[in-house]
Amino acid sequence: MYLTWFGANSWLLEISNQRILLDPWLVGNLVFGNAEWFFKGYRPQEHPIPNQIDLILLSQGLPDHAHKPTLQQLDHQIPVVASPTAAKVVQDLGYTSITSLNFGESFTLNNQVEIQAVRGSTVGYNLVENGYLIRDLTSGLTLYYEPHGNHSPELKKFAPVDVLIVPLIDMTLPIMGQFIKGRNTALEIAQWLQPQVMLPTAVGGDLIYEGLLDKLLKVEGTLEEFRLLLKQNNLAPQVMETMPGDRLELQLQKRALCN
Repeated sequence: MYLTWFGANSWLLEISNQRILLDPWLVGNLVFGNAEWFFKGYRPQEHPIPNQIDLILLSQGLPDHAHKPTLQQLDHQIPVVASPTAAKVVQDLGYTSITSLNFGESFTLNNQVEIQAVRGSTVGYNLVENGYLIRDLTSGLTLYYEPHGNHSPELKKFAPVDVLIVPLIDMTLPIMGQFIKGRNTALEIAQWLQPQVMLPTAVGGDLIYEGLLDKLLKVEGTLEEFRLLLKQNNLAPQVMETMPGDRLELQLQKRALCN
């Protein structure tokens, strides 16, 4: 299994010879509601669009997950699996092969990889977006992705899960409180799923943020503090860091095909 992180929540997953582009933001700015004064994200140098993509996987319909400037540049013939709100985004852009997944539904990619939607992030007052369990059908290795740290207790029945891509630190806003839940929820999901490897998502990398929202954001915690928290709770997954654009090979021990 190989993983490439592009900053924020953008990943290229190489699993069972399938290349899955997850929540890609590779080119252009990130702006919410066309209000750059409120929030604008950009990178000094754009990442090239990866080639030979077998699937685009989208967890949410918000611009930081279904990023229109990036999706406009990608080949619209690439199959897309998405939450219902993200499916609407790519449908409006003219993509031709779209599978919308609700919680509990699954999609099989070329008989090699199974993707199951699980309850993920709450957006607004009552909209719950997707997290994903992604399984290599050849090796049985499984990866779990959820970008805001909202982990459903239903996940316990899928344990063990080998790789977790989740927030490991907290981000808070005045009044709103935590909107990226890291430390405690990451510890809890590690206790539930007993992973071999954990990787941070949502923050860091080569991205630059501006605007009122960025000035109000508060980041709490570090990866070293999280590693210590794991140790204090007798958990031993490897917490790995990667630089944007670097292709990381995960050395994982195969487990029985029992989930």
